[in-house]
Amino acid sequence: MTTRNRAVAVLLTSATGLVLLAGCGLRDYREDPPGGGGGTPDASSSFTPKAPLPSGRELDADAHVPAPPKADESNATAVAEAWAQSAYSHDTAYDTSPHDAALRAARFLTPRGAAALREYRPVSGPGDQWNTWADHRAWTTVDVEADLDGDAPPDAPREAYRALFVEGEAHGRDGWRGEGPRVNVFLKLTRVGPGRPWQVADVTLVEAAVPPSASPSATAPDSNE
Repeated sequence: MTTRNRAVAVLLTSATGLVLLAGCGLRDYREDPPGGGGGTPDASSSFTPKAPLPSGRELDADAHVPAPPKADESNATAVAEAWAQSAYSHDTAYDTSPHDAALRAARFLTPRGAAALREYRPVSGPGDQWNTWADHRAWTTVDVEADLDGDAPPDAPREAYRALFVEGEAHGRDGWRGEGPRVNVFLKLTRVGPGRPWQVADVTLVEAAVPPSASPSATAPDSNE
């Protein structure tokens, strides 16, 4: 964590080779108890199975999502930053949830991680922040900054760790603007051997608190009143 003031709100740790996104308040519903034993719900239970959210629409020329970055695969930092840039570039006019951007970023994952991500389907809404963006049919733009103040171990021939800070803005198609993703990202990257491409193998996310806005009650009274 850097010396800059980045208040931490939530810590989410991924399973090996599996990416979890927390940029929009999305929690990991895979850890929820199945309820009713995973089969037909017991009549005495109030549990109701939820259908997975549908995937977003395919992007076209009107989508406000940048092309996937062309990362230097021999550079672990470049691959980590390219993953973050792609994973947090959302367009709510096309995407159902943050999972759609995560799928676009799967090209930077290990084959095992990419396969697990494609099999996963979120079963609950992505949260209030996403809903606000969707109300304005907003897309996000993000800045990705390397965090050089961490305690990551030195790179090994087949393993590297990187820490990033992602900060973004949401842009509504109606002219509205608001907070975008804000998250600290810690990545483990691996490769099969020296000289081979680096790939993201594991991700840990620490969602950063949104800076408080000025409260209306704190506004100075009008001198004319």
